[in-house]
Amino acid sequence: MITAEQFRFFAEMVRQASGISLTEGKEYLIDSRLNELAKVMGLRDITDLFNKARANLTSQLKEQIVDAMTTNETYFFRDQHPFDSLKANILPDILKNRPATSRIRLWSAACSTGQEPYSMAMLLSESFQSILSRVEILATDISKQALEKGIQGRFTQVEVNRGLPITLLIKYFKQNGAFWMINEPPKKLITFKQLNLLTPLAGFGSFDCIFCRYVLIYFEQQTKQQILDKLVKALNPSGYLILGATETPVGLSSEMKRVTLGKTTCWQKAG
Repeated sequence: MITAEQFRFFAEMVRQASGISLTEGKEYLIDSRLNELAKVMGLRDITDLFNKARANLTSQLKEQIVDAMTTNETYFFRDQHPFDSLKANILPDILKNRPATSRIRLWSAACSTGQEPYSMAMLLSESFQSILSRVEILATDISKQALEKGIQGRFTQVEVNRGLPITLLIKYFKQNGAFWMINEPPKKLITFKQLNLLTPLAGFGSFDCIFCRYVLIYFEQQTKQQILDKLVKALNPSGYLILGATETPVGLSSEMKRVTLGKTTCWQKAG
């Protein structure tokens, strides 16, 4: 059972490294996940992991602990409505106001194991074939382990059953033993990179649409504000920001206006 000292130690480590706020009441979460990590590492339990981290906290060990505490809940076409709006409203609006040769850049921030960016790629492959050579999808996450799975594009039967229409499964995946592997055409649209949203975004360029869904809920308000400011700066004029259905961006820049597209509420930057 996790002690109060252990909880404070790990919670502060995770907060400093990732911005994720683990408040009182989340002891069970740290206890279960880090006990599991300890066993994977050949340690007896969380107490051994605590002692090891306190004695010699290497960058690798710190990354393993933070990675274990990252929530990677995701599935294909999650909520569906944002993808409907991307197809029916957002991409047509972007294309209407951009030169015919310009790049179209989408960003899946906190992409977890890749279902969201792969959903974008399949949508584009289905409905926007003529612009695929101009499209780039950036997929980022703090979790190295989650990204490695996304890069592989390998999913279990349970994972493809969550949100993925059977027609797209047949068209864009091939079965390999107990797994389903995504085909190259949509896979080539995506670039996976490890990124902590607390760090500077220098070198990532600007985007026409950013999906950053169900990640801000894990941060304190000040951290949320900092991340939102970075996302707004990373948007092109008239670009769109899509958050999770339950996330309200308190303190969002006045550059952004709330717009309703079908059943999706999102925010558009002044253009």
